[in-house]
Amino acid sequence: MADKRMMVLPAEVVARVDENRGDLSQAEFINLLLDSQLGNGESSHASDHEEELEPVTQVDLAELESGIKDLLRSFLEFFITYGLEIGKDTGKTDLAALTDRLNDSPRPSVPAGRKRTKIR
Repeated sequence: MADKRMMVLPAEVVARVDENRGDLSQAEFINLLLDSQLGNGESSHASDHEEELEPVTQVDLAELESGIKDLLRSFLEFFITYGLEIGKDTGKTDLAALTDRLNDSPRPSVPAGRKRTKIR
């Protein structure tokens, strides 16, 4: 059996421990706090479902940018089609100007072997 010792703490600290410990005993809660703050190991109450995150690469960013531009083009096509259907004159110059702005926006460098796609 482990030795037990008594620690004298201010009543406010004990009250904060009791308010936040949930189903843990006071000793388990204090151990959890010490482990998490001092890095003495993993807590048995840590989430088992945490995933290891991978760093984002330039290829990932280029694919994201391409996907966003495709989405923007789809929105433009939708709104132009919608405008034509309700009888408004949308003008081809507006679409051309927006497409040029999307094509001329700054882009991250794309690794060799990857193609850039132009918005039509």
